[in-house]
Order: sequence, then structure tokens, then C-alpha cells
Amino acid sequence: MKLWGGRFKESTHQMMDEFNASITFDQKLYKEDIEGSIAHAKMLSQIGVLEQNELTELITALRKIQAEIETGEAVLTIANEDIHMNIEALLADKVGNLAKKLHTARSRNDQVAVDLRLYVKKAIDGLSVKLNDLMLVLLELSESNVDTLMPGYTHLQRAQPITLAFHLMAYYEMFSRDLDRCKDLYKRVDVMPLGSGALAGVNYATDREFLKEQLGFSKYSMNAMDAVSDRDFVIELQSLGSIIMMHLSRFSEEIILWSSTEFKFIELSDKFSTGSSIMPQKKNPDAAELIRGKTGRVYGNLMGILTVMKGLPLAYNKDMQEDKEGLFDTIETLDVCLTVFTEMLASTIFLKENMAKAVIKGYLNATDLADYLVAKGLSFRECHEIAGKVTIDCIDQGIPIEALSLDELKTYSDLIDDSIYKALEPFTSIENKKSAGSTSKASVIEHINSCKK
Repeated sequence: MKLWGGRFKESTHQMMDEFNASITFDQKLYKEDIEGSIAHAKMLSQIGVLEQNELTELITALRKIQAEIETGEAVLTIANEDIHMNIEALLADKVGNLAKKLHTARSRNDQVAVDLRLYVKKAIDGLSVKLNDLMLVLLELSESNVDTLMPGYTHLQRAQPITLAFHLMAYYEMFSRDLDRCKDLYKRVDVMPLGSGALAGVNYATDREFLKEQLGFSKYSMNAMDAVSDRDFVIELQSLGSIIMMHLSRFSEEIILWSSTEFKFIELSDKFSTGSSIMPQKKNPDAAELIRGKTGRVYGNLMGILTVMKGLPLAYNKDMQEDKEGLFDTIETLDVCLTVFTEMLASTIFLKENMAKAVIKGYLNATDLADYLVAKGLSFRECHEIAGKVTIDCIDQGIPIEALSLDELKTYSDLIDDSIYKALEPFTSIENKKSAGSTSKASVIEHINSCKK
């Protein structure tokens, strides 16, 4: 008989049992469920519902069940629907009627809510570690590439000379914001719902402060109805995951481009590449491509939970069982993608000569020609027009701007003298950037050092 079957005359259909059950995926919450049950049992002892010997027997049995689940000895069944009822049934096998006392002053609604919050808190901690690992790799690569020249792009067209360190530190900033989002989200997840009951609280003077401390929450919920029906924290984690994956996907796209023959800025490690079943010469950036592809499934999980929650009246509805599979998938996808990307990036070889050649060939110093003339007293718009004419003429001739003789350059403006050649050098362009947060070496080093602290 179902643990809730007292009100029913007929047994549920086998098809309904299978359709209703969530044990195939929510068994991931077994540790959190047992952790919450032990804290709840201690609280029941505090308020006189359980005797000390009963408490000891329950805790011993619950820890034994956890061990049996981890070794595969425990049998979890669809008939018991979910991880909560499966553990209760396993507990009854060990301690008999005593197991029935454990659900005093508790509903599955607040039970699953506390399990999920405990799980998400741990997931945020894990994500924070993975992000920190990636950021450390970016700092190390940046520090060793402050003098590595490369083109900066807009519209995927070569734009201005920058350094590789400057480019990598742009991604550092993205992941730094993601880490901040982890910390910010943690505050909203760190609210204990246990003690809310089904939706209106419970008819016992439960010690929620004690529960909060036992389970490591910073505070407990103030409205039982909201506590059991809230999945904002799941949505926020899915949103955070989507942003992290978007950043990984953007970086992966550049890795894919840079590893192509057309760019040839990097050589990916064989450990993170694959070959072709028919073309022997191929070395494919599959790790980066998979990360880019998996971004779509994480976006899908976010849209899934938003759609589930959008029309639900208060309080709990069975629709909310759909909150878990996407959540678990997102957490696991983030974990593997961050791990693989970090290792792939750390093992990547940057082909500095090819990157420097791309700077020389792309007319990236046209803006510096305009700024050179601004320093001579012309308005920027006049200078922009002159630099544009020089560039198009050089494109027609198939030569870089610096290949023009001084006499040829003077035909565009009498203000040009032989100091122009120094101004057109890539590293001069980089060092002439005076604004804070620029690609100049001093600015990049300052940024790296502040992040290392």
C-alpha cells in the first residue's frame, strides 16, 4: 500500500505508477534527503516527539541506508515513487513503526524543497571552484603573453593591434562576472524551507532555528506557501549556467577559428582533438565544438523550467517534479564543459609568429595614422578621411601603409613627416593607448596583478 494510500479505494494503475514516479532521476538527492531527515529527527527529539534512543536508532539506520545506496545494495523502486518515499520504506524495513514517526511535522513538499536547495548550494560551490580554475589558467597564459602581438577584431574583420594577454583577460572578466553571479545566487539559495509543511506550516512548535543551523543555512523561509512552491533558485541556476555556457561557447568559437588553416593562430593538443574516419589529414577541434553544441541543451533546460513554472497557481503542483532532470543535466554539463575547456586551453600552443603576421597584413594601423594627424592639429573626421584614402590606395596596390615612401605619404597631408613610421608600428599602436583598461602593456599588467590578488 502507498504511504499516502489511506484515502484511496483502488490501487493506482501500473502505467500511472511509472508515469508518476521520479526515482529514476531524483535518486541523485539521496544524500541531501538523508541529511535533511537526520536534522529533522534531531529537531523532533528536541521538541519531545522522539526519545533519545529512538533518535539514535533512526540516525544509525539512515546512515546505513546511505551506505547501502552508495554500494548498490539498497533497492529503489518505482512503486515508492521518489527518493523520499524510497528512503522511508527502506527505513521501515530496518526500524519498523519507528520510521513512521519521522514524517511528523514534515511534508514531501518542504522535504523536496530543502533537498533541492542543499543540492544546488553544493553545485554552486562546485561551479565556483571550476570557474576559479579556469580563471587561474587565463591569468597564467596572460602573464606569459603580455608581449604576444595579435589582431583585435570587430565584425570578424581585423581592426587594431592588441596583445594576446589583453584578449585573454577579456574572457577572464566574463568568467569573473560568472563567479560573482555564483556568490550572489548562493545568498538566495541559502534559505531553509524545512518546517513549512505542505503549504501552511505545521501544528507543532518546531525549532526551525535549530534546523537551519543543523543544515548550514543562513536563514529560514518566512512564508510557508512561497517556500514549498518557489523554484526561482532553480531558474536562476539555469540562467547562470546559460550565461557561463554562452561565454564558453564564444571562447570555443574562437578556438575553432584560430585552429583552422585560415587563421592558424593556435595548435590544439592531440588530447583534445579528433580525426576523420575518411580524411587522414584532419585534426578536428571536437572538444570546443561539443562545448559550443552543449550550450544549446543548457539553454533548453532554462526555457523548460521557465515554461513549467509560468502558469502554476500557489502552492505546490506536480508539474514542479519537472524541475529536476533539466537542473541535474545543466549542472553535469557545466561541470564537464568547464573541466574540459580548462584543460584544453592550458594545453594549447599559441603560434605567435602567425599572429604577428596577421597584424602586419591587415591595415590595422589605419586608426593610428588618423590619430597621428589629430596630434598635428586636424579634426578627427578630417584625419579619418585621409587615413581611409591612404588605406584604399594601399589595398589597390597590395602593399601595407608603412611601405609608402615619405613623399607618397605627404601627397595626402603635408603634416606627415618621418616620425610617421614609428607611429605605424604595431607595438607603438599598443603602447599609445593611454586609457585605463586598454591594451597597453602597463594597463594589462596592472589588470593581471589586481586579479592575482
